[in-house]
Amino acid sequence: QVQLVESGGGLVHPGGSLRLSCAASGGSLSSNAMGWFRQAPGKEREFVASITWSGANTYYRDSAKGRFTISRSNAKNTLYLQMNSLRPEDTAVYYCAASLARVAITTGYKYWGQGTQVTVSS
Repeated sequence: QVQLVESGGGLVHPGGSLRLSCAASGGSLSSNAMGWFRQAPGKEREFVASITWSGANTYYRDSAKGRFTISRSNAKNTLYLQMNSLRPEDTAVYYCAASLARVAITTGYKYWGQGTQVTVSS
């Protein structure tokens, strides 16, 4: 059974940066698309970014474009999300997810992590 564990969340000032990691165990995800989602208090979970199995293609929500970068290391079975120029509205629990398909954008994810809290506040 695949397990995903996120890390790297925390408290950061507006304009700051954080790098989230998602370590996978219980199986290789080198042939699977992966993504990041987030859920703010009182809101539904929303798509943030995704990456194809090879890393050749990436997709972002509009508000993340130019600020966030998704990447992966298939050798380390790890997914990353570099977040720069963070805003208070980026505050949420961030989840990583893995699809059974090689390409997935906003839907089609089977495995989910437990989440890591990101708080952007002065």
